[in-house]
Amino acid sequence: MREIKWLKKRLMFEKLVPDGKTGLCGILNVTPDSFSDGGKYNTVEFALEQARYLIQEGAQMLDIGGESTRPGSHYIEIEEEIERVVPVIEAIRKQSDVLISVDTWKASVAKAALAAGADIVNDITGFF
Repeated sequence: MREIKWLKKRLMFEKLVPDGKTGLCGILNVTPDSFSDGGKYNTVEFALEQARYLIQEGAQMLDIGGESTRPGSHYIEIEEEIERVVPVIEAIRKQSDVLISVDTWKASVAKAALAAGADIVNDITGFF
């Protein structure tokens, strides 16, 4: 069992960093109040279009965020965050095997995202 876990981690690393040196992660915020893109990708259609673009430009991983962490942002309920990220993850997964991380600090959101096809949880709180 330990060997299988190691192999899965190794394959994920090789997918993220094919040359062994550099991996590119595209950021896809699916919030209406994103500080980086002004909420341009807060529908599945716009998010999927941007995901395709990021992959075309060389991203080996996409980081999907459904709750803004900008200064002054407000907490959103778990269900709302799930409703934002899960349909996007499902849509991307139908079209690509790119690595997908979900940017969340909420266990329920992480669980739903992993079930939808995400590979990694990006928890900016450091699990505290």
